[in-house]
Amino acid sequence: MNSCAGTVLMIRPAAFRYNEETAVNNYFQQPSRISTEELQTLARQEFDGMVQQLQRAGVEVLVIEDSPQPVKPDAVFPNNWLSTTADGRVHLYPLFAPNRRAERRSGIVTLLQRLFNVERVNDWSFLEENGLFLEGTGSIVFDHSGKTAYAALSPRTSREALMLLAGAHGYAPVSFDAQDAQGRPIYHTNVLLSIGDGFALGCSAALVNEEEQMQVQRRLAESGHEWIDLDFAELEAFGANLLQLQNRKGERVIALSQTAFDVFRPATKNKLEQYGTLLPIAVPTIERVNGGSVRCMLCEIFLTPKAAPAGASPLSQ
Repeated sequence: MNSCAGTVLMIRPAAFRYNEETAVNNYFQQPSRISTEELQTLARQEFDGMVQQLQRAGVEVLVIEDSPQPVKPDAVFPNNWLSTTADGRVHLYPLFAPNRRAERRSGIVTLLQRLFNVERVNDWSFLEENGLFLEGTGSIVFDHSGKTAYAALSPRTSREALMLLAGAHGYAPVSFDAQDAQGRPIYHTNVLLSIGDGFALGCSAALVNEEEQMQVQRRLAESGHEWIDLDFAELEAFGANLLQLQNRKGERVIALSQTAFDVFRPATKNKLEQYGTLLPIAVPTIERVNGGSVRCMLCEIFLTPKAAPAGASPLSQ
């Protein structure tokens, strides 16, 4: 499976606001004194700017408008409930916060089935009934070349759910405990680890168990990844919340947070630049208020597009 997607799905927010239900274990979130209306305006501006930057870089972007009702404050983060694989599967994931579960809209799945070759939809949301959660590529960071699924265990990432999902992919599950600089559990794996073609970027100091840390780094080295180590300051600036993509020319592009780019040490930038053109994107309101950054806003589409009329893109149908 190609580790770099050339197409991403993004959800344009209709009701962005601070989400109290996710703030209980997402310590990146900060309440805002800005009005809900202004927050929504700022979030949309940041979203639209990100879409434009990706498109200018040659990445295909499928933009879907969020439905205004029911209110979904975190709709801008589709990677937590949706992922796709090149063999034609769509996966729907169990979410921790009850007010996020309405994000799993059947109409979005239907659209994917219309535009792409979808062989099967695996709906794992039933696990919510048993208090088991696994929030998509927020909870799991896939090493496609090494067929391994990495996950930091947390209230949003259950070991049992990881075992089921990894088995369905035919991947080996590797779980570990991770904490921030204050000793608090890190809510999502993709804020401390990113895996691309030839590199793995992460904060080794966040892996509190030395044996688990060594296992993660050893497995990644065995599958051909150079380890790029982040410090806690880089982690807290969403340094690991990035995604390597492929543009229409087949060139590698790395979408990342402007916040992270501004904090990265020169050595971090220099190493990362070897694996693609860096594309810093400013989404400060989305980061500050709801605690997710650029990678969280991107759902990779590995599905094969259906045939389109000559000269037309399936995404324009």
